[in-house]
Amino acid sequence: MLFNSQGFLLLFLPVVLGGYYVFAGSRPVREWLLIAASFFFYGYWDYRLIPLLAVSIVANWLFAKAIRAEGSKAAFVCGVALNLGVIGVFKYADFLAGSLAWVLGEVHSPWNIVLPLGISFFTFQQISYLADRYRGEAPEYGFREYALYISFFPQLIAGPIVRHNELIPQLDASPFREGLYERLSRGVTLLTIGLAKKVFIADVAARIADPLFQAAGKGAISTIDAWVGVLAFTFQIYFDFSGYSDMAIGMALMFGLALPINFNVPYRAISIRDFWRRWHMTLSHFLRDYLYIPLGGARQGMAVQALALTTTMFLGGLWHGAAWTFVAWGLLHGAGLVIHAWWSRLAAFRLPAVAAWALTMVFVMTGWVLFRAESFGEAHAMLQAMYDLTSADFSMSKYGANPAILGLAAAVAIAGPSSQSFALERDYARGWSGSVLATVLALCIIMSGSGVHPEFIYFQF
Repeated sequence: MLFNSQGFLLLFLPVVLGGYYVFAGSRPVREWLLIAASFFFYGYWDYRLIPLLAVSIVANWLFAKAIRAEGSKAAFVCGVALNLGVIGVFKYADFLAGSLAWVLGEVHSPWNIVLPLGISFFTFQQISYLADRYRGEAPEYGFREYALYISFFPQLIAGPIVRHNELIPQLDASPFREGLYERLSRGVTLLTIGLAKKVFIADVAARIADPLFQAAGKGAISTIDAWVGVLAFTFQIYFDFSGYSDMAIGMALMFGLALPINFNVPYRAISIRDFWRRWHMTLSHFLRDYLYIPLGGARQGMAVQALALTTTMFLGGLWHGAAWTFVAWGLLHGAGLVIHAWWSRLAAFRLPAVAAWALTMVFVMTGWVLFRAESFGEAHAMLQAMYDLTSADFSMSKYGANPAILGLAAAVAIAGPSSQSFALERDYARGWSGSVLATVLALCIIMSGSGVHPEFIYFQF
């Protein structure tokens, strides 16, 4: 069940939301209703995955109970090992076996293990809770509230990655507390913005990027086509993932729950460090708090910081996908962060803001080639066409014939307001705002009935 499908928007969401407020006076009932709805939502993709989610929640809750305030190392280590083992089997077993077979000069026949939806996201959330329990920074929660924290359907599949203290304490508040109608209206606004990003920008940009990357995989591609393809994917992934995050945050707000912001206009960043402070912010915070800082961070000298940054981004790249192209993407960003850290400490001057922004965007777009490419061969063809001016080909294929959407995407991403400032901070006193919002939402729902429901990019992670 996709967020951008009519079944979800016209049936599942209204029924669950209505039931939630019908039983709002009873906390146990409304929370169990959300848990049941979330498991139905998850099982709609493949009912065989329901036991995995249920067992994961129960096992991690029991491990958390075994970790007392003073810390139980055995329970913590076993809990983390269980989570990493599960994600290792489902997500990386084929990848590791294939890599080992390649090293040995053999051929690996894929096992075709089904990748459970959202496993990277709900696994990270549970690891973060176990780590906080071990450090004495998290209380012991009841099973019902913990199960809802992990399974809550708006953020279950692709985040944001939510910390326990960012959601569970909110469950005490009455859904009918003051500000109900404002939460509902702002939640619907954010839901509509996210849906419009997906339907009108991301999916259209995908129809430009996909054939151009496929062409690169089959042979030579022109310089213009390469840049158009990379630019299209640059906006596709941003509006696809930020659109999902906006929808998740908006739906949660409709239930009276505030999820953390996940994007803050990242394509305005003026350094690679600034980019990661704005892009997939909940993942950045997780990597910083549970990997980078424990590895030494910036406290023990430049050499330790370089190793910590490289290791963190290596694992961050691998988290995104079981392929060496993702590892290369992570290492590229790790190298960029190391260079930026050293430059910040040692350089006698700073680049002008415009030049720093342009350099950051070129770096990010170069990285997106590795992220999107199906193979290193495809990535090499794209990068060669982009940067090898000795063999530049400035012809333009039919795939780049619709640049208007890229101009619109650039204007929104670079010059427009952030989703949260527009939806959560804007004054909606003017009556026409509701009419515009309703029109956009209706158009999105009509578009979602076209019979084509492209999945969100991060569903594969």
